[in-house]
Amino acid sequence: MSAAAIVFGVGPVSGVGGAVAIRAAAGGMPVYVAGRHPDKMAAVTAEIAQAGGSATALACDATVPAEVEAVFAAVAAAGHVPGLVVFNVGGNWPMNFLDITPEFLEGMWRQGPLAGLLVGQAAVRALLPAGGTLIFTGASASLRGKPMFAAFASAKAGLRAIAQSMAREFGPQGLHVAHVVIDGVVAGDRVRGFLPGLIEGKGEDATLDPAAIAETYWQLHLQPRSAWTHELELRPFVETW
Repeated sequence: MSAAAIVFGVGPVSGVGGAVAIRAAAGGMPVYVAGRHPDKMAAVTAEIAQAGGSATALACDATVPAEVEAVFAAVAAAGHVPGLVVFNVGGNWPMNFLDITPEFLEGMWRQGPLAGLLVGQAAVRALLPAGGTLIFTGASASLRGKPMFAAFASAKAGLRAIAQSMAREFGPQGLHVAHVVIDGVVAGDRVRGFLPGLIEGKGEDATLDPAAIAETYWQLHLQPRSAWTHELELRPFVETW
């Protein structure tokens, strides 16, 4: 069976998930895109097919164990084994600290540590003992909490801890687990929709290009096991940090 890429959290073509799926397909892997928005996933699979690649869309809420397991079952049923799994689930929603409700915090936790655990467990079972790559998308909030982002930071910090624990446990068994900190504005459809003009106002190369992020993910996947990266940070050259 040939090795495939599975990308969880695929939205628009211009987003991180879509760009990673497109790059993996360009690298010759059959790609499975998993997400909650069929129309957005269809646009990604259509672009991959137009370029001569193979892509399949699978509806999945990564916070539901049965739906995560169904994605891996569908890949196996198609005659593929995962070689690369990418976890790109979760949104960035600010809120005043005193306005955070238990429900809001739990929602962040579900799409962060909980979904990361579910995908991580399923990925380990599918990738080992053959080995492969599992990449988690993080944020600057993975490393620090800032005003308005207490709930988001708690979720991202938890996801980072899961990635670290997995890397230490399963790295010696041949599973490359990486955590990528995305620090800055991603120049994708989500930001263009919520904050029109922000990307253009920042200037050339002042926002993160999804294709450039995807290239980094791909190079992580290609790393020889004698020199694996666990965590790296990506930010525009002008980003204050």
